[in-house]
Amino acid sequence: MGQKITIEPVTRVEGHGKVTIHLDNDGQVTQTRLHIVEFRGFERFVQGRPYWEAPVLVQRLCGICPVSHHLAAAKALDVIVGAGTGEGLTPTGEKMRRLMHYGQIFQSHSLHFFHLASPDLLFGIDADPVKRNVLALALENKDLAVQGVMMRKFGQEIIAATAGKKIHGTGAIPGGINKHLSAEDKERLLNGPAPLNIDSMIDWSLAALEFFDDYHEKNKGVIDQFVEFPSSYLSLVRKDGALDLYHGVLRAKDSKGSIILHDVDYQDYYKYIDEEVRNWSYMKFPYLKELGKQEGWYSVGPLARLNNAEFIDTPLAQKEFEKFKAYTKGGLNHMPMHAHWARLIEILHAAEKMKELLQDPDLMEGELIIKGMKKMEGVGLLEAPRGTLFHHYKINEQDQIKMCNLIVSTTNNNQPMNEAVNQVAKKMMTGKEEITEAMMNAVEVAIRAYDPCLSCATHALGQMPLEISLYNGDKLLHKKRNI
Repeated sequence: MGQKITIEPVTRVEGHGKVTIHLDNDGQVTQTRLHIVEFRGFERFVQGRPYWEAPVLVQRLCGICPVSHHLAAAKALDVIVGAGTGEGLTPTGEKMRRLMHYGQIFQSHSLHFFHLASPDLLFGIDADPVKRNVLALALENKDLAVQGVMMRKFGQEIIAATAGKKIHGTGAIPGGINKHLSAEDKERLLNGPAPLNIDSMIDWSLAALEFFDDYHEKNKGVIDQFVEFPSSYLSLVRKDGALDLYHGVLRAKDSKGSIILHDVDYQDYYKYIDEEVRNWSYMKFPYLKELGKQEGWYSVGPLARLNNAEFIDTPLAQKEFEKFKAYTKGGLNHMPMHAHWARLIEILHAAEKMKELLQDPDLMEGELIIKGMKKMEGVGLLEAPRGTLFHHYKINEQDQIKMCNLIVSTTNNNQPMNEAVNQVAKKMMTGKEEITEAMMNAVEVAIRAYDPCLSCATHALGQMPLEISLYNGDKLLHKKRNI
């Protein structure tokens, strides 16, 4: 009858899901699946609401990356109110939003690397589960733990200064922004007492990369060989090919590095991307229409962005980007654990961008909003911490939302996460007489490399934890359940 292993819940991710792994009588892995057990209803919740409420409503999807949804919705509504896309706003509107967004990237990436991922790196995949957490990290490496907490705090201070609140702010409105940056916030964030100033954040971002470089050098087996598989990659890039996390055109490369989506206007995303539904998960499976359901899946996020970008327009991050590209001799990087490396490069880039923006006088003066001829439909895209985020709205004559489609970053990574689970499960569990805690954590480590936010990807009322169970026929041998 074989065995069925269930990992429920997957831990140290945002949201709830489970993994099932089937083995035959010879101990060979025959099927693996990442199940998302929450149900999302936000596309229906917002229908009938006035369109200008969307930037505030949709950010309730998540308490970790609300700014991403707030800004993506606002960008879609910019189109509806006739303000254009991206650079169509006033200088003050665009730059305040960019500062908000880079604060979000900085705090979210810091949370993931230091709080969720680093316990696996510092203590090892086979460490006691009691030790694989941020509290143990603080006892083992106090400086690293404090650094992670303070970096996240600084990002949240940036968000509060631009959005009005650290979580679920109201700064972005259709056509622009509702406030200037205050002189007090500018001075505090630029020149405040260490470490809560931008220069300290840049120094700590460089230190985090040094930590990773040292770890990588000593643990290539974990970072390089743990999991690797070919993938296509999708992200926004600036029109000149630079990394741009707030605005750009859509680019996709196939697994060999050939561009298969040639820098298209994201208002037309639906011409190129579709979503498949499968009966064992509430999360959809997006794919590029040209390649079809089987071959058209792709990865998004830090690794995808660095695979697609041609350069980074901040000097310190550009140097790190050159090292990153040289590691694969300029070719695509197909090692999901290298997403941690890419994530740290983006942290440094975000810090440099925040310093540049904090010194810009446009944030403290100038027109806040712009409007033009109203349209009935708009699409907003940006690069959320976890990858490309799509918001698409249509309104009726009464200014009510009549259609909403959200493709969130984790949804885009659904198939890549399933591929990673499958590869690690086969590597760790095939032919083994006993399935250990370390083997199951290895599967979770592969998922965590994508920094999934399952709360964004799907939604349900109440608590729906993730679990992993191991069966011999109908007999339950082992269950891991985390709330």
